[in-house]
Amino acid sequence: MTAPKAVSQHDQTPATGADPREEIITHLPALRAFAISLCRDTSQADDLVQDALVKAWSKFDLFQPGTNLRAWLFTILRNTYFSNRRKRAREVEDVDGIMAGKLASKPDHDGHLALAELQEALGKLPDEQREALILVGAMGFSVEEAAATCGCAEGTIKSRANRGRRALAALLKLDEADTTNLSSNMSEAILSGLPGNFS
Repeated sequence: MTAPKAVSQHDQTPATGADPREEIITHLPALRAFAISLCRDTSQADDLVQDALVKAWSKFDLFQPGTNLRAWLFTILRNTYFSNRRKRAREVEDVDGIMAGKLASKPDHDGHLALAELQEALGKLPDEQREALILVGAMGFSVEEAAATCGCAEGTIKSRANRGRRALAALLKLDEADTTNLSSNMSEAILSGLPGNFS
């Protein structure tokens, strides 16, 4: 790994004179939570966050001070996830189940059943709907920020989130009254179930 370059005058934010790279650490919990929602595996999510941060750090000269650092980092993380996913699509899977047979799982506990059902249901959604729900519903992104992160129109994010919310409600067998609280319940369930609870 190369040593970080010296901070020049143009790397500092005009108002505070501080290096915008110092702000990265404040976004780590949200980046990790988003990565977990994409990967559905904490180990892979941690690797994804690390890869995204290495890319961001090495290309920080492309970041424009005064713009939205959070959206820039989330975009890098999202693009890294989909690039890795395309690479894995060409890999050979464990079709005979030898590796899967060696894996063990912890027993589900009553307190985690609802979270497990939610995570399973989220895992069944298409990636675009899941990421829109996570960004807007659980991470608190505005529709505009989510659209910038995903590289699409605001209407597309709204549509993906609504379709995802309806599909999630159907998978969880919720009635119309329950779907209005789906976003806040999802936020609570996702954030309370993650290591290093952020709330």
